[in-house]
Amino acid sequence: MRVTGVEARAFRLPLHRAWDGGVDRNDVVVVRVSTDTGLVGTGFSWTPLIGARAVAALITDDLGPVLVGGAAHPSRWDELRWHLREAGTSGLTLMALAGVDIALWDLSARAAGVSLVDLVGRRRDSVESYGSGVNLDYSLSDLLEQVRGWVGAGHRAAKMKVGSAEIARDVERVGAVRESLGPDRLLMVDANQRWDVPTATRALSALEPFDPYFVEEPLPAEDLESHARLRERTRVAFAIGENLRTAAEFERAVDLGVCDVAQPNVVRVGGVTPFLRIAESMARRGVPVAPHLLPELSGQLALCLPRVAMVEDIDRASFAALGALARPSGVEFDRGAVRADTGLGHGLVFADTLTPVAAPSP
Repeated sequence: MRVTGVEARAFRLPLHRAWDGGVDRNDVVVVRVSTDTGLVGTGFSWTPLIGARAVAALITDDLGPVLVGGAAHPSRWDELRWHLREAGTSGLTLMALAGVDIALWDLSARAAGVSLVDLVGRRRDSVESYGSGVNLDYSLSDLLEQVRGWVGAGHRAAKMKVGSAEIARDVERVGAVRESLGPDRLLMVDANQRWDVPTATRALSALEPFDPYFVEEPLPAEDLESHARLRERTRVAFAIGENLRTAAEFERAVDLGVCDVAQPNVVRVGGVTPFLRIAESMARRGVPVAPHLLPELSGQLALCLPRVAMVEDIDRASFAALGALARPSGVEFDRGAVRADTGLGHGLVFADTLTPVAAPSP
C-alpha cells in the first residue's frame, strides 16, 4: 500500500465557555492520506489558539512530498522526523508528525480490517475516567455545579484547577470540592505551571488535608530540577507530561523522582507511535499513564497500555461536544469509565461543515 496524496486543512472549534486566560477556541488540523488501494486514512493535529496553519503547512509542503510514493505505514515515523529536523525536533514539527502518524495508523487498521484498538493490542475493555475542567476562572458556585455534573455522570474522580493569586482562595475552593465529592472519590489538582517552589510548598501544605491524589504541573514544565527540589518538601504525588515531548524527557523526569503519573498528549509527542514508546518506557519504570486531553483518541489508546491510570473526560471540549465529528466515534464515556467500539480504524470522521482557520489580516 503506497501513499498517493496528502491533504491537511486547519479548522476552528469555538469552545462553549472560554478556558482560563481567555482561551476561547481549539484548532484542529485534519489530515487525509490517500493510497493506491483506494483506502484513505484520517489523522489530526490539535492546538489551543496557536500554530494550526503552520502545522498544516509543514504537512502539505514538507511531509507530503516525502510521503507520496512511499509505504503507507506508521513505521516511517523516524524517517519523517529526521526529514523535519532542520525545522526543529520538537514543537510544531512533532505536531505535524502526529497528524500524519495518526492517519497512517488509521490506514493500517483499515487495511487489516480491524479497529485501531485491536491493531495496537487491546488489553482491557474499559478504563476508569475522571471529570476535568479548565475552571480557575469559574466562580465557586459554577465550579461546584460542574463538579456535581461529574458526580451525576458517575465519575469517581475529578480534577480542578488551582494556582490563584491568593492561596486562601485555592484552599476554600478545594475544600468545597472535596466536600461535594465526598471522602471516597479521588480529587486531583492542576496548577498549570503557575507556582514557583516556595509558593508550591506553601500551597501543597495547605491543600494536603483535602487528600489530593496528585498535583499536576505545579511548576514550569521544563524545569525538572525545581520539581526535584519541591519533591523533597511535599508528600503529594506529581503528575506531569502534557508539555513534555520525548521519551527521553519523560525518562529523565522519572529518574529525578518527579513523575508519579505520566501524562503524554498524543499530538504533542508526535502521534501514536511515540506515545506507545513513552507508555512502554513508563511501564518499565513503574509509572502509570494518564493520557492528556483528546478523549476520543486517548480513550482508545488507554485500552492498550501496559500500565494505565485514568482517562481525562474534559468538560464540553471533546471533538464530539465541539461539533467536530460527522458521526459518533464509538468511544463512550459512561458511569466513570471509557469504552471503545469504533469499527474499522479509529472511528473519527470529521464533519465537512467545520470553519477553516482564516489567514491573519494584513
